[in-house]
Amino acid sequence: MGKNQHTIYGINGSAAILSSKNYKIIDIFIQSGSPAERDGNITRALGQHGGHIKFLKPTHFKSKYSKWRTQGIVVTFNGIIEQSIPSFKNKTGNIGLLILDRIEDPQNMGQIIRTAECAGIEGIIIPKHESCGVTDTVIQVSQGAFTQMPIYEVNNLHQTITNLKSEDFWVIAMENSLKAKEWHKIDYSGKVVIIVGSEGRGIKNILLEKSDFKATIPMEGKTNSLNVSAAVSAVTFERLRQISS
Repeated sequence: MGKNQHTIYGINGSAAILSSKNYKIIDIFIQSGSPAERDGNITRALGQHGGHIKFLKPTHFKSKYSKWRTQGIVVTFNGIIEQSIPSFKNKTGNIGLLILDRIEDPQNMGQIIRTAECAGIEGIIIPKHESCGVTDTVIQVSQGAFTQMPIYEVNNLHQTITNLKSEDFWVIAMENSLKAKEWHKIDYSGKVVIIVGSEGRGIKNILLEKSDFKATIPMEGKTNSLNVSAAVSAVTFERLRQISS
C-alpha cells in the first residue's frame, strides 16, 4: 500500500470519506446484508462512486476483515496529505495553525486531529521524518475529523516557521520551563502557530529558538507530564475561548 493510501473502517468514517470531494476513492468493500448496506448516509454517498463498490458475502468479508470493527464497510482511498502550505500573507483575522514536532504515537496524533478540528484550528503541520505520520490508526482515532482538517507534511519545520513568521504569525511553543507563561495568560488572537512536541523529547531547541512565547500548563500531583493530546486540548480551546468572547 502506498504511503498516502489509507483504509478506513466503519460507517461514520466511511461516510465522511465518501461524501467528501477531497479524496480519490480506490475501493469500497461492503458486506451483503450488513448495517452499512442499510445505512442511509452510506447509500446516499455511494451514488457517486458506483465503479468502486464491491459487495462481498458475509463469510468472505469477515474472513478478510475479522480484526477490525467494520460495521460492514471498508474504504481504501488516498489524498489526505497536502504537500504545500497556502500563503496567509494577505489574510487577516484569527488564523490558528498547529505544528506537531516528533509526535510518534498514532493514538496521540489521531486525538490531536480530532481536538484541533473541534477547537477551530485551520491546519496541522507535521514533519516528513521523525513522526508517525498519518497512518490508518491515526485516521481511525480521529473519527472522521481528518476530513475537515488540512494536514501539511513538510521537509523542514524550521524553514516552515520562518516562512510563517514572515507572514505575521506569532509562534507559541508548549514548553515547561522557568521562562514559560501559564497557557491562559497568552494572547492567541490573530495569526498564531502553536508548537507541541512529544512527551519524551519535547520540542527541538532549534524550533524553540524561533518561538515568540513559551506556554506551560502547571500541574499538581505526582505525574510531571501531561499527555500531549490533553495539552493541545487545553491550549486550543483557550484560544477558541479568547477569539469567541
